[in-house]
Amino acid sequence: MTGSQESPSFRLAYVPGVTPSKWVRIWNERLPDVPLTLSTVSAAEAPDVLRGRGADAGFVRLPIDRSELSAIPLYTETTVVVVPKDHLVAAVEEVSAEELADEIVLHPLDDTLDWERPPGRSALERPATTEDAIELVAAGVGLLVVPQSLARLYHRKDLTYRTITGVPESRVALSWPEEEVTPDLVEEFIGIVRGRTVNSSRGRTPTPPQPKKKRPDKGGAPRKPAAGKSTGKPTGKGARGASGAPKGAKRGKPRRKS
Repeated sequence: MTGSQESPSFRLAYVPGVTPSKWVRIWNERLPDVPLTLSTVSAAEAPDVLRGRGADAGFVRLPIDRSELSAIPLYTETTVVVVPKDHLVAAVEEVSAEELADEIVLHPLDDTLDWERPPGRSALERPATTEDAIELVAAGVGLLVVPQSLARLYHRKDLTYRTITGVPESRVALSWPEEEVTPDLVEEFIGIVRGRTVNSSRGRTPTPPQPKKKRPDKGGAPRKPAAGKSTGKPTGKGARGASGAPKGAKRGKPRRKS
């Protein structure tokens, strides 16, 4: 939590390709009095931003150095190869890494896949960013292997992408600075991301159930039972006894017939 207790706020960082809009919407519905601010950081910078308390939590790409950081893996992305629309790869649904052996495959400096180098032939220079590499693919310089969300983020009409097998996949996680006691707002956001309901015991304090309202006592004499209905209690003379004998019946031994 940042700011004073009178005006709390929550800062969320996220790496390119992650779309936090669903979780932000739920946050705004549950905590309308706590503003949430967003900031985009590169995959390489994200861990240091969290360690430096530049954000309360963030969506990062694994692996990361977890010293001073906690992390919850959320999902794994499909890996794709970005190619010009008139490239031979565009004619198939899926391609293997081995099939790119003769292709120049670009390796940007901000590459998010956990490998030493991509398949295929290396370019003379490494592009500075994934966005720069996309421009080079459009210029016909080479191909690019990235998580599918980045291919969508930097989509161009003259490019397309196809699933590629035999390569690493990118894992996205929610991370936050490691402390002895996790701040309440961080716990709240963790609960939202994990799908906890608003009344979850690990989310915000649930609203206690309200006691049922009693009907007002209008006073007066007790209501008489309706005609023909028994109250279940014996009343007055002539009531049936324990044997169930009708009114007026005499008790004693039966008379012997002559």
